[in-house]
Amino acid sequence: MNNENILKILEKNNGNQGGLISVLEEIQTVYGYLPEDALRIVADRTDNSLVDIFGVATFYKAFSLKPRGKHIIMACLGTACHVRGAPKVVDEFEQQLGIKAGETTLDKEFTLETVNCLGACALGPTVVVDGHYFSHATLSKVKGIIKNTLEGLDTIDIKTDKRVFPVEASCSVCNHSLTDSTYLIDGYPSICVTVSFGRKKGWLRLSSLYGSLNFASEHEVPPDSLSHYFCPYCRKELLSISNCPECGEPMAAMWVYDGFTMHVCTRGGCKGHMLDLNQTSGNLLDALFRTDR
Repeated sequence: MNNENILKILEKNNGNQGGLISVLEEIQTVYGYLPEDALRIVADRTDNSLVDIFGVATFYKAFSLKPRGKHIIMACLGTACHVRGAPKVVDEFEQQLGIKAGETTLDKEFTLETVNCLGACALGPTVVVDGHYFSHATLSKVKGIIKNTLEGLDTIDIKTDKRVFPVEASCSVCNHSLTDSTYLIDGYPSICVTVSFGRKKGWLRLSSLYGSLNFASEHEVPPDSLSHYFCPYCRKELLSISNCPECGEPMAAMWVYDGFTMHVCTRGGCKGHMLDLNQTSGNLLDALFRTDR
């Protein structure tokens, strides 16, 4: 565990209302669970006792004090799902994975959990895997859900997926077009920006297909590194007022269409994108490529 990561998370959330919850959420996002050493650091740097912090960590079911699998399967056993056969669906997951609810597979690939409600009662039985909702789950669908998870739930067919569409991006400062018709990605003109991370600086080209995560760069961008995006024309940083809803890190902003804004996470390897479809209120419509099933 890197203590500096914990200290950065604490500093970032200092003074925020509900800061402790935010701190624990970010720690769990980084490590997949809440390490005891991390909780002791939080207790030492805040006005909360270790007992209080453990109380919060154990009260909310979303938190875990032990390592969990790479993929989290949550099956609803609420009343609406229960009467539609959810217990049998959970039994099938247990049989397919070789574990009981609340356990993690030996290869650390899957953790199976049950919850009382997932907020989608009309779609029950409901199963959520890594944030992807699977509605009307049945025994016959369990094997396919596991298979799709291993293959990658974020895998997108850019030719057939209706969530993928081309956008024309421009600088959010000088409004100069960022489209580069000389460099194609996914068969479309790319979005050209300048990116810097560490001591390196160079060009970065993103796919102009909103929903595609394909890109090309002058330098290899290390996973989890934070980058700064700049307009190659006015050289101003493409700053966003929003943080990534996937990982909580800063995002870069570009204009698309009639003043709408596209936000791209600046952390290497993160798949967080958003479209701001409200030109006046600043409220963001989450468009993070979740698969509806």
